[in-house]
Amino acid sequence: MGTAGGAAGALRLPGLHGYAVEFSPYWPGRVACAASQYYGIAGCGTLAVLEQNEAGIVLLRSFDWNDGLFDVTWSENNEHVLITSSGDGSLQIWDTAKTKGPLQVYKEHAQEAYSVDWSQTRGEQLVVSGSWDQTAKLWDPAVGKSLCTFKGHEGVIYSTIWSPHIPGCFASASGDQTLRVWDVKAPGVKLVIPAHQAEILSCDWCKYDENLLVTGAVDCSLKGWDLRNVRQPVFVLLGHTYAIRRVKFSPFHATLLASCSYDFTVRFWDFSKPNPLLETVEHHTEFTCGLDLSLHNRGQVVDCAWDELVKIYTPSCLAVPV
Repeated sequence: MGTAGGAAGALRLPGLHGYAVEFSPYWPGRVACAASQYYGIAGCGTLAVLEQNEAGIVLLRSFDWNDGLFDVTWSENNEHVLITSSGDGSLQIWDTAKTKGPLQVYKEHAQEAYSVDWSQTRGEQLVVSGSWDQTAKLWDPAVGKSLCTFKGHEGVIYSTIWSPHIPGCFASASGDQTLRVWDVKAPGVKLVIPAHQAEILSCDWCKYDENLLVTGAVDCSLKGWDLRNVRQPVFVLLGHTYAIRRVKFSPFHATLLASCSYDFTVRFWDFSKPNPLLETVEHHTEFTCGLDLSLHNRGQVVDCAWDELVKIYTPSCLAVPV
């Protein structure tokens, strides 16, 4: 079993259980964490903005909301702006340059808003959200209401992620055991993939192949999907012992990805290798829910868990060129 190597830091958020973390696309070492009291079952939520410096990880700013916060995404056109999604079905827009917030609240989902993602493709500023009400919604942050609602899932939506390659295209993962691909310019679903025989909690797009997606599910498996032929997965990664909560492709390696799980671990994989499991990091004592890989610092990872800890580190398998 591996332990985190490289320059590592940890910050405790007392009384808050981490659900999601994301590195800033603008500031190296700056991280946003969406967290909730009482494991997200009751109580309030907090958006914590953290920064790693020579002294460790420091809390720059925190904003409270009156329900649990489950996901967070940085703006792609303003380095100070973030959006969170909440247990009350709303999205909140925050400005970290201000001491109070939110700037705006979008309340349309009928149940928990569990995921939110800001498009990274140039020329469009679009946000997608996914909810336990079984819908995904498209937003322009400059417009006060949703632009479109996507219906079709027959279960809770846990994850909604924009394609980094194809403008207006996003994927969603659901408790209905399917991965779906949507085009904002066309009504209805573009592609339905019965990816697992279990609830799918997470999905992500490969940064180097516009046709490749990965899913992580309650069946403890990760599966890779080539959108040109979805009859069977192009890879299956086994090793986690409880549900996979989040999966992220590397921004630097075409075949490398990371996953975190209710088994308390973060695992690093290279699906091109005969033995794909590169490393298992065990440094949390509760469900590990949030995970991201830095765009600025090659090999740097942030994660968060229900043990109140946010950790920034470089696993030993990423400290050397892969």
